[in-house]
Amino acid sequence: MADFIPLSQLLAARTRDGDAVRFEVSEDWLQGRTSFGGLISTLAVQAMRDVAGAGWPADVQLRALQTSFIGPVAQGPVQVAVRVLREGRNVRQVQAHVQQGGETAALLLGVFGSERETTLPGLAPAMPAAGRGPDDTPALPFIPGIAPNFMQHLDMRWAEGGLPFTGTDTWHSRIHLRTKGEPQPLPLELLTVLLADAPPTPALSRFKRPVPASSVSWELELRPVAHELPADGWWRIDTEALAAAGGYVNQVSKLWSPSGDLAALGYQVVTVYA
Repeated sequence: MADFIPLSQLLAARTRDGDAVRFEVSEDWLQGRTSFGGLISTLAVQAMRDVAGAGWPADVQLRALQTSFIGPVAQGPVQVAVRVLREGRNVRQVQAHVQQGGETAALLLGVFGSERETTLPGLAPAMPAAGRGPDDTPALPFIPGIAPNFMQHLDMRWAEGGLPFTGTDTWHSRIHLRTKGEPQPLPLELLTVLLADAPPTPALSRFKRPVPASSVSWELELRPVAHELPADGWWRIDTEALAAAGGYVNQVSKLWSPSGDLAALGYQVVTVYA
């Protein structure tokens, strides 16, 4: 099995050349013939921060991220070219072009914004109860050759819904999750992006045999987390397939922080090859 390279180590080894940032993707972050989509988006956000965000005020946060997955990102070097599209008083829009071997692999648009003065009252939804807590749910062993490589970096425990390829009659899942093997806490912004793309589509639970699936597009809306978070705390992501036809699944997810804050909303189009 490939060496285990924590995300923090992968990020620390990045290099910058003008408006581009280069990363080296290791085999343990693959998902089939491509890299884990959450990793690709996380690298792109880091590149946006490196190139565009150096002089931004501290309160500028990633508010939205739109990702189109265009081609595979294999093991090896990958380049993220960054371009600032607009920099307003409160909102900054930044494009990231992910390339490997001269081919476009992904295009992303990040929307970064600082807080505004407002008379609008706050609205903070409460995290609904799950069927089981993380301590009541056994950890899934990582089995090389069966589970995607990147899964060795995550501890995921199903509270509701069926595991992939178990023939379960369901269109939703609630999953407790956290990272494994990180020597130091990841920045909250990057951790949110990474975890928000971690769960498989609930549609895979309906099959009784392994079938491939991949994300085509992903829109993520991030929310400010109000509470301090424990480094090893359990996050939870709730995913619901809203519609499915012609091999495509439209789904929505909600990522909750260990303190119960709504950290992100995700909307995704997933292809299922079966």
